[in-house]
Amino acid sequence: MSASLIYDLAPIGSIVAWSDGTPRPPERFKKKLAAWQTRNSKGRLIRKEGPRQSRNYTSPGYFTLHEADFGGKNTIVMRIHRTFGLDSDLTFKVLERAALGSIRVFDRAGSNAELVHFADNREAAAVWLQEHGHPNAVLEEVTADEVAAAQVEGRAAA
Repeated sequence: MSASLIYDLAPIGSIVAWSDGTPRPPERFKKKLAAWQTRNSKGRLIRKEGPRQSRNYTSPGYFTLHEADFGGKNTIVMRIHRTFGLDSDLTFKVLERAALGSIRVFDRAGSNAELVHFADNREAAAVWLQEHGHPNAVLEEVTADEVAAAQVEGRAAA
């Protein structure tokens, strides 16, 4: 899939893989492997934003994937997010869609909201919110209509 199809079809919370199509180098080539991994990995779709215009330039829309967290003892020290423009030359694939009944926790309401947590159910989302304290958080449940629409439109296996 192209980046624009991910933007149009993949729901927030989906696991998306990206690739440049090159084969993985052997483990012994540490630098080549690290460079390859930046262009071939996967993450959870946490944000979509449409095109922006600034005077005489219009930037394409983009989406952001949460790739990893680093830290220890329940403390996140660094988060790795990857942002891709709709004009990206990489190939994308939806590996997993949001399950029915799961809960998306957004940092705020509105079109610029970012997914901060993805819970299996409402109770797990409430526990997470108490521990992490996002005062403007918005909970959104994955509905049967959303899951069914993806299957009817042929996007379930995309």
